[in-house]
Amino acid sequence: MRKRILEIATLTITGLVLILIIELFVKDNNAKLELSEVVPTIEYGIVVDSLVIYRDRIKRNEFLAEILLRYNVDYATIDLAAKRAKPIFDVRRIRTGHKYSVLCTNDSLKKTQYFVYENSSTSYIVFDLKDSVHIHTGNKEIEIRMNEIGGEINSSLWNSIIDNEGDPNLANELSEIFAWTIDFFGIRKGDNYKVIYEELYVEDEKIGLGKIQTAVFNHINKNHYAFYFIQDSIGDYFDEKGGSLRRAFLKAPLRFKRISSRYSNSRLHPVLKIRRPHRGVDYAAAAGTPVHSVGDGVVSEIKRTRQGGNQIKIKHNGTYTTAYLHLSKYASGMKAGKKVKQGETIAYVGATGLATGPHLDFRFYRNGKAIDPLKVESPPVKPVDPSCRTTFDSVANQYKGLLDSICYSEI
Repeated sequence: MRKRILEIATLTITGLVLILIIELFVKDNNAKLELSEVVPTIEYGIVVDSLVIYRDRIKRNEFLAEILLRYNVDYATIDLAAKRAKPIFDVRRIRTGHKYSVLCTNDSLKKTQYFVYENSSTSYIVFDLKDSVHIHTGNKEIEIRMNEIGGEINSSLWNSIIDNEGDPNLANELSEIFAWTIDFFGIRKGDNYKVIYEELYVEDEKIGLGKIQTAVFNHINKNHYAFYFIQDSIGDYFDEKGGSLRRAFLKAPLRFKRISSRYSNSRLHPVLKIRRPHRGVDYAAAAGTPVHSVGDGVVSEIKRTRQGGNQIKIKHNGTYTTAYLHLSKYASGMKAGKKVKQGETIAYVGATGLATGPHLDFRFYRNGKAIDPLKVESPPVKPVDPSCRTTFDSVANQYKGLLDSICYSEI
């Protein structure tokens, strides 16, 4: 009997010991798990959990030394930091309004460990002041968020985008994409648009626009599509048929307020007060507005005449030539024989010659004969390659479905 009791007692003690071991094992693993779940806080590539961070912006006429002295950094360290930063960043270029952070030890001494200057919304310079001074640069992670907008135009594209709480820079981006197919200063009330585009964020703060992925602009009841597509590692915009939206010539050579005079065989001259042909289009614009070449070419002539004032002619190929009249001045380096690129600034709007106010008289010639610039049919450049066509069609169809799903209210 005693033997049986001893056996039971032994088994009970062994069981209790096993239970205790299991509990200790579980607790130990839970503790390890909890430790592994602790994620350090990192800013500017620095673990900041044990540091105190002071944030501010550069004040007017404030310099690096002035800031660091407030945080008890001595002159010798400041001088060394400025010298070692030179190959990377000249501390004299610190600009008013830019953000900076001072990272100090979390104790009674509050010793400065790092000074970080944000020279843009995405990049920064770290001054490591711990044991010896080191300087390095870094970049913040940019988050891309997709957004969409749609609207109907009552006055201008810019106003419509603002009325629909969109980024006004979208107006410029759309005018660039459709520059070869739509005259954005000739758009009409009732024209409408839908756009799917990227917005760029850093630390939940919007810093700008990314790429417009797709858009449709309905102008005079005709849809003009734009699909961003990459082929041969180069991204470009194409229409629904795979044709490039870029053309040999831009629709207009400048950003203008309005067309003040059109191509005509009999126009009343505003200065001479007689009827005569006007072989160009007058774009009303502020004096000094940049004038761009509508296509690649070579400057064939620069001259000044009594009627046309300062003017430039550009030969684009064996067929087409353009002319730009009444200029205030020419862009630097402009001379006969100079090669220019499409969109390059060649001059600035003025009122030289017989002109009642600042404007650009823009002329187009085909085989030496003047033609109406607003009726020029510009040939497209390279379309989607046949080998990429299946992929492009799939992308375009998906984008079309997304554009169709965008709803907007008429304002």
